[in-house]
Amino acid sequence: MHASIFFHLFETMHGMCYDIENRNPLFFGAFPQRKNDGVSAILKNKELIEMDWVKQLNQALAYIEANLEGEIHLERAAQLACCSTYHFQRMFTYLAGIPLSEYIRRRRMTKAALDLQNGAKVLDVALKYSYDSPTAFNRAFRGVHGVAPSSAKEPGVQLCSFQPISFVITIKGEIALNYRIEHKEAFRIVGIHAPMEKEIERNFQTVPKLWEEIASGGILPKLLPLMNGQLSGVLGVCACGEKEDWRYWIAVASDAPSGEFDAYTIPAFTWAIFPGSGPMPGAIQELEKRIATEWLPTSGYEFADGPDVEVYFTPDPKQATFEVWVPVCKGTETK
Repeated sequence: MHASIFFHLFETMHGMCYDIENRNPLFFGAFPQRKNDGVSAILKNKELIEMDWVKQLNQALAYIEANLEGEIHLERAAQLACCSTYHFQRMFTYLAGIPLSEYIRRRRMTKAALDLQNGAKVLDVALKYSYDSPTAFNRAFRGVHGVAPSSAKEPGVQLCSFQPISFVITIKGEIALNYRIEHKEAFRIVGIHAPMEKEIERNFQTVPKLWEEIASGGILPKLLPLMNGQLSGVLGVCACGEKEDWRYWIAVASDAPSGEFDAYTIPAFTWAIFPGSGPMPGAIQELEKRIATEWLPTSGYEFADGPDVEVYFTPDPKQATFEVWVPVCKGTETK
């Protein structure tokens, strides 16, 4: 595998996890009960799992809605959703079709418009919705409504209203989703990395730039010979645990001396592993969306507080072969 070959794959992967334009909201509903005792028990258990999952998500949304006029702690919202801050933001994007930060911005600007129409001063409204300066508030208001805050009171002005989201689940499973559950002991990776922001959409430029660096900077030919671990492939790792600084790694599994590269140990976890193939980046985006919206709600598992791992086996962007590794735990287990 040469850097020049991988460059084409990495170049097409720049939109990976960042192309959210075509992610549509999913709406879900409960399974019907059956009279047969065995079937009924299975369906009832599945329904209860779905109900708990939806309840957790809606508790997180209720927390956000209750704190639009103050500080919203994403860690608390994620805790209510029973997952990490990183996984909560990604899951929300897949389900709602927009990033969490954009949803919060739209809800705040909807309420801000009402306040302005009721006679409130622009500066007071800006502070009410956690904007430190009128300039930042004006930018956010224009982004949602298309007009300046001072224009909100004018007769006939057109404003936008975005109502609170509430999730109701209907799972569709016409197409099989293959996976396996494996427990892996801790393993070491070596490679390069870049810091990530806590609001994941702020990383839409950082991560693609890192792929560019490894593809065009002569790094890959030096990194590939170090590959000798339990995973064979180039790894994209989002190390975004609650108790660590968030970083994105491009690496290989290796116990060899790291030399000019940095090393990171991925802790022992139970992993849900999903194989995939197809044109990049659409194939992996669709797989990750299906994991969050189809598999997770009925699996009985929750996202654990660990790194997401993408394993790339082939360099052909038109027919890539890969796996998505998601750290999971049972709802009763400690994360």
